Amino acid sequence: MPAPVDPQLLRELTPRVLGVLVRRGADFATAEDAVQEALLRAWRRWPDDGTPDDPEAWLVTVAWRCFVDAARSEGARRRREEQVATIPEPGPVAAGDDTLLLHFLCAHPALSPTSAVALTLRAVGGLTTREVAAAYLVPEATMAQRISRAKRTVAEAGLDGPRELATVLRVLYLVFNEGYSGEVDLAAEAIRLTRQLARLTDEPEVHGLLALMLLHHARRASRTRPDGALVPLAEQDRGRWDTAMVAEGVALLQSALARDRLGEYQAQAAIAALHADAPSAEETDWVQVVEWYDELLALTDSPVVRLNRAVAVGEADGAPAGLAALAEVDPSLPRHDAVAAYLHERAGDLAAAARLYTAAARAATSTAERDHLTRQAARLHPHS
Repeated sequence: MPAPVDPQLLRELTPRVLGVLVRRGADFATAEDAVQEALLRAWRRWPDDGTPDDPEAWLVTVAWRCFVDAARSEGARRRREEQVATIPEPGPVAAGDDTLLLHFLCAHPALSPTSAVALTLRAVGGLTTREVAAAYLVPEATMAQRISRAKRTVAEAGLDGPRELATVLRVLYLVFNEGYSGEVDLAAEAIRLTRQLARLTDEPEVHGLLALMLLHHARRASRTRPDGALVPLAEQDRGRWDTAMVAEGVALLQSALARDRLGEYQAQAAIAALHADAPSAEETDWVQVVEWYDELLALTDSPVVRLNRAVAVGEADGAPAGLAALAEVDPSLPRHDAVAAYLHERAGDLAAAARLYTAAARAATSTAERDHLTRQAARLHPHS
């Protein structure tokens, strides 16, 4: 009986094989097509022939032949023919992993954030175009065009462009923040890809980002009620948090902080760790949370950080202090009304809080958030 192909193995090998082809001189767009053809052949042949002893070498060999055939095919541009003519027939696959190169290419500065995310999921994550499209709730044809344009952009940019790890981390963070959509758990996929990246580099910010993802993901089961309603952090059942994931995140964070090269993801993870460490919302060390927000502000000067810091100040020093901190934040910022509503309620001004909750609900970008804010307004003012 034919043995089934392990889809996880193919997903793990996809970026490594693609990286080998690109490093050998194949242009990104044609190389990616060649790798997909090699994966299809593996899917058809391996059940009958058996998985090769070195599946990566098998895929590299087949993908390289597909690339050469495509480059030499009728109608191929002369540039590709000349390129192939100058590339010697490759020998055995060299030891090492070219996945890091793929991460940099897929997060190329010439790409929009949306295109970088899609290409990362396709080329590094090994997801199909259909899976990526389903995750972002767009037609497959639309996603195929987006990925195709991104591949052309990367192919034209070549290997000589800037390689900034911070850009790669931002792309992975964007993937994580999409959460679960359709048939693909993008939060889990972002964690998998960040783990992969952490094996390739010892930069503390990579481990800080992985720690941040794990600490947030550990709370996932408690974030919503069975009917889909949002559960604020203070009201979450902490007994449902994944303690093993929290422990791993804290250990990664401590190791990263010990390197004494603080970055924004380490600071964010430190805040998440303080929340995870508290037995209840009331027992949170809000003074330390504010101190970490101050560190984060020094690193980013982000208005979103200032907004979140105002909440922490309100918890640490009282609602009036929180409102004073909020006064320094641009009122047009998303969630500003929601934060103001919360702090006004804490200060005892229920009429202002109800009015601000109502305004925040009107501006909400998701149904769950809108419904939560509407309930908060109705709780304070039945006629709001």
